[in-house]
Amino acid sequence: QEQLVESGGGLVQPGGSLRLSCASAISILRVNVMGWYRQAPGKQRELVAAIATSGRANYANSVQGRFTISRDNARNTAYLQMNSLKPEDTAVYYCNWVPATQFWGQGTQVTVSS
Repeated sequence: QEQLVESGGGLVQPGGSLRLSCASAISILRVNVMGWYRQAPGKQRELVAAIATSGRANYANSVQGRFTISRDNARNTAYLQMNSLKPEDTAVYYCNWVPATQFWGQGTQVTVSS
């Protein structure tokens, strides 16, 4: 059974929006920090947004002001609202704890192209 399942990706034009979801098979109540990562072709996986149980969030400079991370502990789900998407946001997006565990989901593909 997959522990983390990401969804919500797709093809969107530059300037568009997407909302990603990450469903956890286990309770996230005790997960101090959850994060969204992405991996573009030929590049290393990078952390783009993180959120603590307190609700405090941090973002990579490249997405600051455009992406918003949130979490719903009752639903064991994390979200990433992505606005003003750019072609350079094209990547497979994953969620995991921060620091990341070895258990990665399949990710969800986000493609930003006209």
